[in-house]
Amino acid sequence: MKNIKSVIEYIITKANKLGQGLVYRVLLMYYAWKEPDTPAWAKRVIVGAVAYLLAPIDSIPDLTPLIGFTDDVGVLSVSLMAIAYYINDDVKVKAKEAMGKYFSTIDVKSIDEVDKKL
Repeated sequence: MKNIKSVIEYIITKANKLGQGLVYRVLLMYYAWKEPDTPAWAKRVIVGAVAYLLAPIDSIPDLTPLIGFTDDVGVLSVSLMAIAYYINDDVKVKAKEAMGKYFSTIDVKSIDEVDKKL
């Protein structure tokens, strides 16, 4: 019984990290989209990535625990790499401040992992 509890705790921890990383990526894109210096092509990349995230038809159903959001995270990650030049420190600060509004405790490690890839 103890093993089952530890597995469930592990899954919840992973899902929370994935969720925070996903939200942080979306917030980075949102604040980059709002920047006047972000070119139209980059804004189209952002809109496409967020539209894919919100699309009801998905290649892997989001209801599948953990696995369902991996394709979404992949699309957002590739899109972030494409527009990384336009994600400046101001965009990062705004995204991190917004994270504080949505999560009572922030997984700093997952946020730092996203930032390191930029």
